[in-house]
Amino acid sequence: MIPPIANNFVAGEDPSTAIEHVTSCNSDGVDGILNLLGEHYSKRPPADADTQAYIDLIAALAAADVGGCVSVKPSQIGLDVGVDVFEENLASIVEAGQQHDRFVWIDMEDHTTTDVTLDAFETHAIGTDGDVGLCVQANLKRTREDIERLAELPGKIRFVKGAYDEPAEIAHKSKEAVNTAYKELLEFAFREFDDGIAVGSHDPAMIDHAAELHAEYGTDYEVQMLMGVREAAQRELAADGVPTYQYIPYGDKWMSYFYRRLRERKENALFAFRAIVGK
Repeated sequence: MIPPIANNFVAGEDPSTAIEHVTSCNSDGVDGILNLLGEHYSKRPPADADTQAYIDLIAALAAADVGGCVSVKPSQIGLDVGVDVFEENLASIVEAGQQHDRFVWIDMEDHTTTDVTLDAFETHAIGTDGDVGLCVQANLKRTREDIERLAELPGKIRFVKGAYDEPAEIAHKSKEAVNTAYKELLEFAFREFDDGIAVGSHDPAMIDHAAELHAEYGTDYEVQMLMGVREAAQRELAADGVPTYQYIPYGDKWMSYFYRRLRERKENALFAFRAIVGK
């Protein structure tokens, strides 16, 4: 059983409970992005098992007729086993998404996975005419160059500040530098992108900045926030007509997810505390 402190951030251990949570979100005008917990598998069987779980989840979302999609981590579906395993399993998930008219997001992990993840996204963005999305991280110094490449492709891009503690030579380390980079990336994206932008942030200043850029450039966008963090703000945004999504983790690996998120950066622990006392 998931204890109350973690239950704020994880929608149960099985897909049916997670879909029930998506249904609840939908009643408030918020759509769901489901993520089965698990990452960094070094053997193929668990990677293949989670791949099949995502395929089954996509079918279940379609059968339930709820507003929801999925987001997968490369290391969960075989990247640490081999690039070929990751590519094969991702292709199977994207194919299921196409069969059931469900969007598939590809999460971004630490900097060692960036190139292979970008390449995989490009393949499927072109192959599906934009029915996949990719996460990029503002704390990485290379991201501005990366999004110049991505601007030429169909599909959505999710902008986040970045949760991984990357080396200083390749990443912005101060909060101020990351915030500046995030705003500059959004400015470029709203000006140059055609297929939509996802603002993956709980920061009111960044969400307001995105609204201002939308008013200036007219580019479609959505806001994405984690389950358990600023949920009242999620409902308010949806009520104001802003497409809003809640990123919803679920599964029996909740303990490692919960504590890893708190350890990665002190900001994550602060968000958890604020969410619990002021959700």
